[in-house]
Amino acid sequence: MATVTFDRVDKVFDDETRALDELTLDVEDGEFMVFVGPSGCGKTTALRMVAGLEDLSGGEIRIGDEAVQDLPPRRRNVAMVFQNYALYPHMNVFQNMAFGLQTHRMPKAEVATRVERAAKVLDLSQLLKRRPAQLSGGQRQRVAMGRAIVREPRVFLMDEPLSNLDAKLRVQMRAEISKLQRDLATTTIYVTHDQVEAMTMGDRVAVLWRGRLQQCARPQELYDRPANLFVASFIGSPAMNFIQSELSGTSARVGDAVVPISHATEELSTFSGRAVAVGLRPEHVHRATADDEIRLRGRVVLTEALGSALLVHAELPGTPVTTEETIDALLDGETLPPADDGVVKVVASLPADDTAAAGETIELGLDPRRLHVFDLQSGRALTG
Repeated sequence: MATVTFDRVDKVFDDETRALDELTLDVEDGEFMVFVGPSGCGKTTALRMVAGLEDLSGGEIRIGDEAVQDLPPRRRNVAMVFQNYALYPHMNVFQNMAFGLQTHRMPKAEVATRVERAAKVLDLSQLLKRRPAQLSGGQRQRVAMGRAIVREPRVFLMDEPLSNLDAKLRVQMRAEISKLQRDLATTTIYVTHDQVEAMTMGDRVAVLWRGRLQQCARPQELYDRPANLFVASFIGSPAMNFIQSELSGTSARVGDAVVPISHATEELSTFSGRAVAVGLRPEHVHRATADDEIRLRGRVVLTEALGSALLVHAELPGTPVTTEETIDALLDGETLPPADDGVVKVVASLPADDTAAAGETIELGLDPRRLHVFDLQSGRALTG
């Protein structure tokens, strides 16, 4: 086992595309670290650089106390699990799992012991004589895991290993991989674009966007206290709603209500008069009651019955925040122009037996303690 340290790591490809921009991150010994972000954010590039499959343009990567950026892959003692399994079709399960050990000229008895031990852990003991074509998708994935486990590496690297599985099998394999990592206690870096997968598996989650680390924290902290507008928009399903507002002291206008932000950071009061994005998660929006000090009145345009909840899409008067365009502008250091008032689309997660229907008027209530506030000039969170 070992720590993995990214120290101001850069990666610029020949066409001058910057894939990583001074990534600095410490992965602790035995930790399950998840890299998450949309396609092109740099997460797989970072993983391949640890494995030695990509060269660094700058900075340093250390495994334990050893700088490894100049070492060939075979000397890094890491094992990688790929998205497409990469099994040899002409070999059976035993041969696939043993191949890496055999190329290192390990004694046959030790090879057999390691393979049989890993097969027992992965419930593959009865399948050792089968070839990949005779296995299900989940079984093939377990064989790929077993091939990595038998090497007993310092670090496991997993590049979207579940993306080729169906939804039900993905959930099952998430649990199996998480349990396996806890049992082995091997430092693991896991790459995914699925934020639900990241939140349910990682000890900590590193959120990347356009090659930059946006926030690294435990899953619940990412959900409760996103560091900026991008993290808030990416973490959570359904995604967070945003309404543009203006600060007055430590209060923000939401609908017709002026709401004091009791959980604001110390600097929020210095932003008075500036445009902000007020964020509210769908699960924190409910049908208004007499006790609600914040009420938003709008029109239902769509409902989605999920069985456990009813998602209500409503249109409200207000100033929208076009999240993707806003984030792009903020990361490029641009100042946003003032937006015109218009229609804000809000998603509310209501009880499954709610009777909301498209076309009707609805009044939604909010808990002010659940609001998130983000500066629209920097994207930073102004609430704790």
